[in-house]
Amino acid sequence: MDPEGSGGFIEPGWLAYGEIINGRFAMLGALGAIAPEILGKLGLIPQETALPWFRTGVIPPAGTYNYWADPFTLFVLEMALMGFAEHRRLQDYRNPGSMGKQYFLGFEKYLGGSGNPAYPGGPLFNPLGFGKDEKAMKELKVKEVKNGRLAMLAILGYFIQGLVTGVGPFQNLLDHLADPVNNNFLTNLKLHN
Repeated sequence: MDPEGSGGFIEPGWLAYGEIINGRFAMLGALGAIAPEILGKLGLIPQETALPWFRTGVIPPAGTYNYWADPFTLFVLEMALMGFAEHRRLQDYRNPGSMGKQYFLGFEKYLGGSGNPAYPGGPLFNPLGFGKDEKAMKELKVKEVKNGRLAMLAILGYFIQGLVTGVGPFQNLLDHLADPVNNNFLTNLKLHN
């Protein structure tokens, strides 16, 4: 029970919008965390870059990778870029369509959107033209939220499996498929260093 009402002091629309955005980030993150491991196993990228997600410097004790800059610089750069993107997202939420009216490197004509900041539409955000009618669009929105929620749980699973098994999610899958009796949830209940 929420004594302050739905969402408390935060507007429920903002929470719904946040769920969509965080679901999108989780979908990208789930794919981005496992892709190097898969591409490395297929021999499509060099083995030195085919690291499990937690050995790329995300969890420093688990290992790191030599990037073009030190971790502090990368963190500050990421915060500045994400801060800019989040600020523009908040502006568009408060005043839908406003991002299409401001100059933005010539992209403003693609950023006018649909009037709903969570679903901007247009050729930049919907290049394949999905959801041509209202019924199809509503169905796609529900699928997006469900897939976003699943991706958020997948990311949580990646975190836990990294701590418990010490290998990446794709290697865990391969190990389980090779020997399901000895490589499963119950046999891996130990913290890994």
